[in-house]
Amino acid sequence: MPFIQTQVSISVTKEQEEKLKERLGQAITVIGKSETWLMIRLEDNCRLFFQGEKSEKIAFVEIKLYGKADRQSYEEMTKRVSDIFEEVLDIPKNKLYVTYQEYSHWGFNGSNF
Repeated sequence: MPFIQTQVSISVTKEQEEKLKERLGQAITVIGKSETWLMIRLEDNCRLFFQGEKSEKIAFVEIKLYGKADRQSYEEMTKRVSDIFEEVLDIPKNKLYVTYQEYSHWGFNGSNF
């Protein structure tokens, strides 16, 4: 039950969107989750500011999951997410934040896990 929400300051083509979806689906296995349950939200053309400036290329990525993962898994996931956004959208690693939230209650299909 992972959810990845992304906000980027640039326009994203359908091809880039597909690549992001595919690559994030592969990367989520690092924290013990599966693409089978992965939901992704991609917002492009967001007005984002970093270090007091409106950056041309910037991204904010939130990763929410049911359960927990260890610090090493989060480190590897951050590396992969940073690589993905740099390779697919040309967003520099120093213009990207990644956050994580863990949940002990998660609803789906009318009930909770």
